[in-house]
Amino acid sequence: MKKQITPNNERFLTNDKPRKILALDGGGIRGVLTLEILFEIEKQLQKELGKGEDFCLGDYFDYIGGTSTGAIIAAGLSLGMKVETLLDFYQKKGKAMFDKTFIMNQFWHSYNKSPLEKELRKTFGGGDIDLESERFKTLLLIVTMNLTTDSPWPISNNPWAKYNARNRQDCNLKIPLYKLVRASTAAPTFFPPEILQWDPDDPNKTFIFVDGGVTPYNNPAFLLYRMATQKAYGLEWKTGEKELLIVSVGTGSAVTPKAYDNLISTAKTIPNNLMYAMQVDQDINCRTVGRCVYGAKIDRELDEMIPMKEDGTLEKMENDAGRHFSYVRYNADLSQEALNEIGLKYINSEHVRKMDSTKHIKKLREVGTVTGKNQVKVKEHFRFFLK
Repeated sequence: MKKQITPNNERFLTNDKPRKILALDGGGIRGVLTLEILFEIEKQLQKELGKGEDFCLGDYFDYIGGTSTGAIIAAGLSLGMKVETLLDFYQKKGKAMFDKTFIMNQFWHSYNKSPLEKELRKTFGGGDIDLESERFKTLLLIVTMNLTTDSPWPISNNPWAKYNARNRQDCNLKIPLYKLVRASTAAPTFFPPEILQWDPDDPNKTFIFVDGGVTPYNNPAFLLYRMATQKAYGLEWKTGEKELLIVSVGTGSAVTPKAYDNLISTAKTIPNNLMYAMQVDQDINCRTVGRCVYGAKIDRELDEMIPMKEDGTLEKMENDAGRHFSYVRYNADLSQEALNEIGLKYINSEHVRKMDSTKHIKKLREVGTVTGKNQVKVKEHFRFFLK
């Protein structure tokens, strides 16, 4: 597809500028944990770059993508919202968006499609903001699951992607933003699917969508790498440890122990544990192809997968390891043992592991705040991307 250059998309062309990508996991109300980590990143970047109070993450990153709750956050950041604004949104609207009992009562007592959709319409416009909007500061990726085709559908506002061609009747760019975010957050058993007609003149292109968290891309970091660099997607950003930075932020590692004792416990916990397994797999992909600058230990066999010298000492970042990008992974371990180790022994692991624990938002925020302060070191981790 011939690239049409406009003032709004010119900055996304391949050039000598190092690129920065932000990837955000799914995880329901645990998105507030992500936001507290992002708040620390925003604060440190503002200081290191010498920016004013109006600085936002959309001013720094070139491509922001998310799945499910991560899609909500990614959309807000891409539009230029500050992290504090999104934290306030989750604090005030979290119950309406993620509390299962509250949601089911709303379905029973009203004709509203869902409280979540109402909040998304208010935040991301009714139908007046679609992926063609010039309000976006960055490229945006939203991960959805198309049940009609039984396949993951990663949808972006990349102006040169094949299915974003403006002469197509089924152009992705024409779908309202709030509907795409709603599709990515349509968690089975919580919300009804989102039905979207891609081509107004072709009923066969009406599709049913559910939460992107049921795809392999609940952690969309490696997917974003592919979509930013592979020729098929039209961007073709340069690869290299000093050319491309991917920052991946989780919603907490939350394995539920003894999940399969009986049918009831299995039904309740297997979705969360499958999401955890997929999150780890995508993390390993990034550490295999990219150079891990920071990240927690994967397991006792792989450790952190950070490049080391033959003598077992840490390889200096100045020494290129031949990887395709620099990679940073921030996440919290929500096990009781880990919470105890970071001084939060008064927080019950069971309260913060669930994706719909809206009554424990304050505790989740505490975990996120401590995690951000303990893990985020922008000056060190982003050192080649601070110009």
